[in-house]
Amino acid sequence: MRKLSLVDWMFALLAVAVVAGGGIMVFARSAPPMQHQNMGAVVPAAHSDGLSDVESGYRFEPVTTPGTRGTAVPVAFRILDSTNKPVTRFLDDQTKQMHFFSVREDMFVFEHLHPVLDGDTWRTELSLPDGGVYRMFAEFVPLDTQDPRHPVVLGVPFSVPGDTTVVPVPAPEAGATTTDGYTVVRVDEGRPKPMSTHVLRLSIRGPDGKPVSSLEPHLGANGHMTGFHTMLLSATHLHPVELAGIPLDNGELSFQAVFADRGEYRLFLEFVHGGKLRRAAFTVGIV
Repeated sequence: MRKLSLVDWMFALLAVAVVAGGGIMVFARSAPPMQHQNMGAVVPAAHSDGLSDVESGYRFEPVTTPGTRGTAVPVAFRILDSTNKPVTRFLDDQTKQMHFFSVREDMFVFEHLHPVLDGDTWRTELSLPDGGVYRMFAEFVPLDTQDPRHPVVLGVPFSVPGDTTVVPVPAPEAGATTTDGYTVVRVDEGRPKPMSTHVLRLSIRGPDGKPVSSLEPHLGANGHMTGFHTMLLSATHLHPVELAGIPLDNGELSFQAVFADRGEYRLFLEFVHGGKLRRAAFTVGIV
């Protein structure tokens, strides 16, 4: 048997290093989150990102895929387990078994819906005012999950034919976006880093310019926020910090976030005030 030369040993050590490095990346993305000893906050761990139609033994099976413009375009799908059996029961996540998102690749068209179960099929309707390339996401928490704070997110692309008016994604800034006269401004300092817990603080002001003192519960919380990477179209779920019903300090609402990748994310905030659901969108840069 040939003796290993110095070069052979160097290549062997390099191969081990590469394998070990890959293992570290897998651990960072998929290991279950640990609990902080003092605050009980989630230590950095990324959610399932919806870049695949298969994840954690579940598969997104399209039944009716949207392919035309309209205000009520039907969409239907099943969630199959590892034996190809439809799954029809999940844990409630912010009061709903199933959250469904649709976003166009330029982030200009976005919807957050809650499909209705029809037999073994989940059904809903999308508003698709313009053509383009889209991605739809199903987000749910399996009954046997080890961590209900980290839902499974499955994603499938689809396209709507016809001319498309592409809208550039607004640049990251501590500026404001408005919904029905409401202003939402980021007031937290610094830029989030990949795989690091960051608390986004948002100041919400009404049409009169005054801070909103309290919000009405929406999906069992003070608000709901989901983000999408502007290049990858991966999804991320953010958790509200303040409990529902607690008055807001100077109109500020906070969300705990862990972003998996560098780049820009478009975040969509939904909250209820004055008996009406309102939405604000802004861009965050991850460095």
